[in-house]
Amino acid sequence: MATTLTNSSTTVSDTGSAGSCLTHPQGRFGRILICILLTVAALFLLNKLFMPKYMSGIYEGALVAEYYASEKNHQLLIIGDCEAYENISPITLWEEYGITSYIRGSAQQLTWQSYYLLEDAFRYEKPQTVIFSVLAMKYKTPQSEAYNRLTLDGMRLSSSKIEAIKTSMTQGESLISYLLPLFRYHDRWQELSWDDVRYLFKRRGVSHNGFMMRCDVKPLGSLPTPPKLGDYALSENCWAYLDKIRELCAEHGAELILVKAPVPYPHWYPEWDAQVSDYAVNHRLLYLNALNELDAIGINFTYDTYDGGLHLNLNGAEKFSRYLGGLLNERGLPDLRHDEEISAIWAEKVREYTAMKDAQLAELEITGRVATFLK
Repeated sequence: MATTLTNSSTTVSDTGSAGSCLTHPQGRFGRILICILLTVAALFLLNKLFMPKYMSGIYEGALVAEYYASEKNHQLLIIGDCEAYENISPITLWEEYGITSYIRGSAQQLTWQSYYLLEDAFRYEKPQTVIFSVLAMKYKTPQSEAYNRLTLDGMRLSSSKIEAIKTSMTQGESLISYLLPLFRYHDRWQELSWDDVRYLFKRRGVSHNGFMMRCDVKPLGSLPTPPKLGDYALSENCWAYLDKIRELCAEHGAELILVKAPVPYPHWYPEWDAQVSDYAVNHRLLYLNALNELDAIGINFTYDTYDGGLHLNLNGAEKFSRYLGGLLNERGLPDLRHDEEISAIWAEKVREYTAMKDAQLAELEITGRVATFLK
């Protein structure tokens, strides 16, 4: 039975309370808010679903995102392209010298992308040393959307990511397609697989602190004659961003070291080498052209490359890492193997590294090819 309360001229009946709530402005606002939240959640899930997971095929696409799951107490950060993530082993640096390191590498990483990845990394940690792989200096302009995606899609949203996108976009690309990848990848619905669901929120690791392992061997054969260039000057854009990398390191108290990896292809012209060398001298930086140190490193291209000299295999990368670690040790990076907490973390990394090495070697023995890239 309805109850009516009367107070002079005001009458309120509880029979109308439920209906009036639904038409009240606050009720409408609540429904609108719920719709907005559901729309945002749906967009978030669809973005995650349609984004390539890189758990098969082009594993390099998973490298940039993997960094965020790592512990953030590295003495050394390495930025650059495949000359970084395929030729230097952080696990070897740890086992031989007690140096903690991470490679923020990606395929065909451009100089300005290296800068923004480093700027992003300094939000999380303060390394004592930064290595920049100088091969990227050869690229004057953005190369392709495909390579851009392998670097930029994996970055967390930040001002660094937005600026990296703006400086990297090729003709026809848009900022919104990077910020909301669903607009770019919506037509992947025909390609969606169980992996897209399985790795929706958490992917398996493809690297060992940024290093991609290859245990197979393909000896160096004959290399193509490098073409003559009309202009050997490295671009002003690259120099400007190398300046920014140097200044960023100085701001955070990190030593910057420039490195050319000990692989003969793509060709590193003497004219490029001289320009980088002059820059290092002028700014009092260490520049290591490891092509000049092949004997000291012990590289043998009959056994130490998996693709005919473009990249080192595990054997070659461990050799180069031992050489590099000795140099870093001499420059003051301390041995942290006495730290029990850090040693426990790296013991697990060594275990995963050894397990993948054993798996790849077993595959080579049975099938002659490497198929294991996921941890």
